[in-house]
Amino acid sequence: MRKSFSSKKLAFLLAFFILLSDQISKYIIASYFQIGERVPVLPFFNITRVANKGISFGMLSDTVQPTVLIILSLAVIIALFMWTKNNKKYMLPSSMIIAGALGNIVDRIAYKSVIDFLDFHVDHFHWPAFNVADSAIVIGVCILFFISYGEEKS
Repeated sequence: MRKSFSSKKLAFLLAFFILLSDQISKYIIASYFQIGERVPVLPFFNITRVANKGISFGMLSDTVQPTVLIILSLAVIIALFMWTKNNKKYMLPSSMIIAGALGNIVDRIAYKSVIDFLDFHVDHFHWPAFNVADSAIVIGVCILFFISYGEEKS
């Protein structure tokens, strides 16, 4: 008899893959790059190590303590986990957000800041640097938005 692959297993594997790839990429950056060091890769993309002490895009860098951000992140993780227990269709995007939040929590504990390094730019205008965890959070939120928007239309 063939066993089916549950959505819980898929969500766990997705979260594990995101967290693992986030932490491996940050470990490589922390091992080989100094803060502020930049390596051009493409005309619109650099690898640039940044120590982000704030929230997304460095906002609130000097005003919020890492402990507060860790507690807020844990609250979001717990809320998402509880919410998706009863809403299976939100499980995959929620697992992306949870994994991204966990990846950034690990950084805050280990480095007292989040390691960002993906630096996209057009000429001298640089989008704020980000990482794999940030990407997973943004993609997960977008998917949740589109799922919820589709429900409202129905």
